[in-house]
Formats: sequence, structure tokens, C-alpha cells
Amino acid sequence: MKFQLAINMERMDASLDMKDVARHTLEMVQMADGGGFNIVWAAEHHALEMTIAPNPFSILAWWAENTDRIRLGTAVAVAAYWHPIKLAGEAGFLDLISGGRLEFGIGSGAYQREFDRMAPGLKQSDAWRYMQEMLPCVRELWKGDYEHNGEFWSFPTATAVPKPVQKEVPVWVAARAPITYDYAVREGCNIMSWPLTRGMDEAETYMGRLNEAMAAHPGARRPVMAMMRHTALYDRKEDWMVPVRAAQRQLGQFENLFKNLGDVKDGFPKQIPFEDLGNRAEYDPKMLHDNLMFGTPDEVIAKLKQYEAIGVDEFIYYASLGLGLPEQKRSLELFINEVIPAFS
Repeated sequence: MKFQLAINMERMDASLDMKDVARHTLEMVQMADGGGFNIVWAAEHHALEMTIAPNPFSILAWWAENTDRIRLGTAVAVAAYWHPIKLAGEAGFLDLISGGRLEFGIGSGAYQREFDRMAPGLKQSDAWRYMQEMLPCVRELWKGDYEHNGEFWSFPTATAVPKPVQKEVPVWVAARAPITYDYAVREGCNIMSWPLTRGMDEAETYMGRLNEAMAAHPGARRPVMAMMRHTALYDRKEDWMVPVRAAQRQLGQFENLFKNLGDVKDGFPKQIPFEDLGNRAEYDPKMLHDNLMFGTPDEVIAKLKQYEAIGVDEFIYYASLGLGLPEQKRSLELFINEVIPAFS
């Protein structure tokens, strides 16, 4: 099993200075670079302090300049917010300046709140159509001159400038629904999946969807299958509630965005009180501890072995869950020093 890091610049409230957040994020990426992680991912989100990522390529260029070997991925570039020529060129430039380290992740986008601002009138549930038109268009622009007349974009002959230095840029899609697994296999894309706070049965469901997609496309290349979980390690078992409390707070804000309640002040979403949540069972402390990648190094190794056993190729360590900055660094240090060697 290989390991990837997903990390955002994040502030849960205004008590953290933005400069400290930026410095911390880069130091975490540098730790992953020297500690054996394969890929680091930067997101795209807008007008939200909990995920400060207005342009994933700017973030990756920053990381590229300050790392040596780790590969650099977009998780994900939101198709509907881009023009194909601009997206292809930004990706090509990042691949050029990083020495061919780009991993190109593309997706539909997560929050209706963002679509209301970035692509007014577009429903999040319809955004997959933009992604499925965008990806083949970008791939053609990477090859050379290409004219496009599609449903969402049309332009005369153009090409990506600059082009990627890799002969074939690895492409990733975020997949949960069966239709997306089928698309990934058909189009030769790797898959990143996220069971949110659900149990191993959800992870097993995703692996089943991959197997069904492979059966529907005989002879297709099997995608690399990566699975993401919120991750936090600690030295003492009795500290198990520290990351649980952080996750409850962050997930309460996530619910606000997911339901598009409109209760966001100066970029900070209000946390929905637990008593107002219809899905309170998804925030139960023991459930969060058991389902998420929380634990001592030995506990986390045992959890990861379950993912390895069902066929997950790479694990995405999701570091951003509102945990304190020192606790985040100690967690990553424990993972690098004690967990990764168990899978060498």
C-alpha cells in the first residue's frame, strides 16, 4: 500500500493567523515529502475559511518549489469553474515547473453554495456533465491543436501552452456513484473515493462498484484505487476524544455547507448544533473513532490492513479536520515513523 496526503489551509475561526496556517501547511507537505508519501493533494474551494484553496495550481506551484520528490495533485479541479484552454494550460505549466510531478484530479464540485457564486444557475447534481465534457477536451489540448464544439464550451483550433512534460499525465476522478466508476474505467482514470464517516461496509461497496465497472469493460486497465479518511494519530489511547471533538466541529460546519443553509459569516460556516441534525448518528463519538483513521499507531496499522485486504491500493491521509496545529504535526510524525514502515 502507498500513501497520499490531502491537506488544506484551514481556519475554523479567526483566532488563527493566516500566516501561521500557511507556514504550517507547507511544513506538513515537506514532512510528507521526506517521509515516504507518494502524492499530496490540493483542493479547489472558494470563499470558505475551512478550505482555503482558490486555485489548486497556485498551491501546487508553491509546494513544488519547496519539495523534492512528492507528486502534486489537484483534488479536485472543479470542471464547471474553468475554461478548457485555461485548465489545460495551468495543468501543463504545473507539470513543467515541477519536473513532471502532476497528478490531474478533476471532478464535479461539492457545495451548492459555491455553484451559486461560481456558476450561477447550475445545480450541483448536474455538474458531472461538465466534468465529462471537460476531461477529453483537456486531453486533446495536451496533444496539440484541437477544435471543440460541445454543449458547454466551443472554441476554434487551439492547444495547451505549455504542454505537460509527462508523456501521459495520470488522471483521477472522485467517485462514489456507480456511473462515475464506469466512467473512470472507460476513460482510463484512477479513482479517489471517500466513505465520509461511514463504516467499512461503505468502503466495500465502493470496491464492489469498481469490480462491476471492470466486468463491464473487459480488457480495460484497472485504475489505481485510493481511499480517503480523516486521519489523526496520538500517543496515548486515552486521548481518543481529541480528534473526535475536532471532527464533530468540522463536520457540523460541513453539514451547513452541504445543505446550503446560507449561514456563513465572513467565510466561516456556522456549526449546526447536534440537536438540530437529522443524522446525529453520523456524529457519535465511538462511531467516529471506529470508522475514521483515528488511533494509536498500532490501532491505525490494524485499520489500514483492512483496507489493504479488500484491494485498496493507496490510502489518502486527510489531515484537515480542525485539529490543533501541534496535534496535526505529531499525528503525521507518528504516521511516518511507525505506520508507513509497517507497509514497506
